[in-house]
Amino acid sequence: MHQLIVSKLHEIEEKENVRVILAVESGSRAWGFASPDSDYDVRFIYVRTREDYLKLNPARDVIELPINHLLDINGWDLQKMLRLLYKSNPTLFEWFASPIIYMETEFADKLRKMMYTYFSTKRSVYHYISMAEGNYRGYLKGDLVRAKKYFYVLRPILACRWILEKGTPPPMPFSELERAELPEELAEDIERILNLKLYFPELKEIPKIEKINKYLDGAIIEIKDKLQTLEEKKKPAWDMLNELFLQGTALL
Repeated sequence: MHQLIVSKLHEIEEKENVRVILAVESGSRAWGFASPDSDYDVRFIYVRTREDYLKLNPARDVIELPINHLLDINGWDLQKMLRLLYKSNPTLFEWFASPIIYMETEFADKLRKMMYTYFSTKRSVYHYISMAEGNYRGYLKGDLVRAKKYFYVLRPILACRWILEKGTPPPMPFSELERAELPEELAEDIERILNLKLYFPELKEIPKIEKINKYLDGAIIEIKDKLQTLEEKKKPAWDMLNELFLQGTALL
């Protein structure tokens, strides 16, 4: 699959006349709890020529391949990426922290090293708690729930706790968040449903686990309360991002 994905990315470079700066896995495989039938969520950052950015009819800032049962490949233009970084988009920090890398350039490493200048605790916590609350309401209120949905609520909650304690972007692997932030009394139950997630198909349903739901209820309320008192301490500047954009357009 790695070779197939790299081949698809090279096809995109040739067809679109772009340079892929970074390509990574972004979903459950990168988080460390993929099911046997999980697809591959490939995300990449690319750059066009300087001439393309000067056109009166600019190209789209997203490249998407048709999704099939196995592959979901989606990329963002460097210009879009830098504008989102200015706003401390948490998705970008996840992509650049992914443990599964398909393609990478020296320029990607330069971006990775300077990104933390633009990290916002408040915006990141808001992103993750909104994700947790939405998934909780949507998937974990019934008597029977899909096992994997616990991780789509639990992971962002643990990410919020990491950010609030450490003031840095959370790691991608769930195992790191689990070791650092999961209450010990939940470890056995989480390990049990993690095994269900890892070794059974995506549609596996289990009875709702009241102990975990009670923790999620309380954690969401607690984190939302803390969010109200957070203040933005940084006022990011555009200068560094503008310079990086010009450097990036020289790659092609």
